[in-house]
Amino acid sequence: MADVKRVFYVKYLAHTIYADILKTRSDIRLDKLENDSADDIAAPVLAGAHAYQIGSARDELAKRYHADRDLLRRTQSLLIVSTNGAGYDTVNLKACTDAGVLVLNQAGGNKEAVAEHALAMMLSLTKRIIETDRAMRRDKDLDRNLFIGHDLRYKTVGIIGLGNVGKRLAELCRGLFSMRVLAYDPYVSGEIMTQHGVEKVELDELMRQADFVSINCPLTDETRAMVGAQQYALMKPGAYFVTTARGNIHDEKALEEALRRKKLAGAGLDVWEKEPPPLDHPLLQFDNVMVSPHTAGVTREARENMGRIAAEQMLAALDGKPVARVLNAEVWPRYAARFKDTFGFAPEHG
Repeated sequence: MADVKRVFYVKYLAHTIYADILKTRSDIRLDKLENDSADDIAAPVLAGAHAYQIGSARDELAKRYHADRDLLRRTQSLLIVSTNGAGYDTVNLKACTDAGVLVLNQAGGNKEAVAEHALAMMLSLTKRIIETDRAMRRDKDLDRNLFIGHDLRYKTVGIIGLGNVGKRLAELCRGLFSMRVLAYDPYVSGEIMTQHGVEKVELDELMRQADFVSINCPLTDETRAMVGAQQYALMKPGAYFVTTARGNIHDEKALEEALRRKKLAGAGLDVWEKEPPPLDHPLLQFDNVMVSPHTAGVTREARENMGRIAAEQMLAALDGKPVARVLNAEVWPRYAARFKDTFGFAPEHG
């Protein structure tokens, strides 16, 4: 039976508070690897690890450290994979489930930061702040009447994915600007949506009616390429598209074409197919496209909160206590058996 519970991470943690919390426990060992760690250094860490605190940003983590079948072959003792954020692009859920590995995330830990960022993009776009900022730096004689915007108040926002972030964004839109809120989420009932002041609609109806479309769902096989040319064609010419979720949910090429043909008024993009996007990316050439480098959830408060809840959840899982943010609940019987073989007692099912 293992006396020391071994956790490792690669390159970075969400916040130093994670390491601070784990270091209070004498029975926990925390190892750090780098993307380019030599095999003779990485191999023993991987072989002895019980848990992996994994980065959520796919382009910041070397492919050999993504939690896929290849890594799982090198981590035979691994019981738990826990993401730094809500997203799990770097984790192959099926591979982990097949291997009896429990996968956790930190859903909700950065909901305030992401919801505020989405709302900030909506405000900046409808007030045309980004357009006037660029024009004032470029044009000597500026006609302000060319940049008349709109108020947010009483407009309609369509939220794709009513999870933690989506619910907070709905609350902000309703509370601050008396907006009508529509949502598409096949996993949330109409009753729950009504409790949050939201109208449940199908995706096409949302695209047709919304003055602002905001993507707030995770990237999965089901949501990959969910918003493309067909959906953009349904939008009002004066509507705005905003995403703070994940790249590859929306079709970048189709969005470029819709903007070029003035099928929508503009876009706010925090996530990309490749992050960061190349400087010559076509979407970076539009004055009515506001961009950020996947920083919606990156505030000091959010990072600390994510680090704290990740550490607390990791310790709970390693202590065999119930955990709430499980991504592959179906793994439990096999995971519980492996956990008992390793530590000598069965974990409690949440």
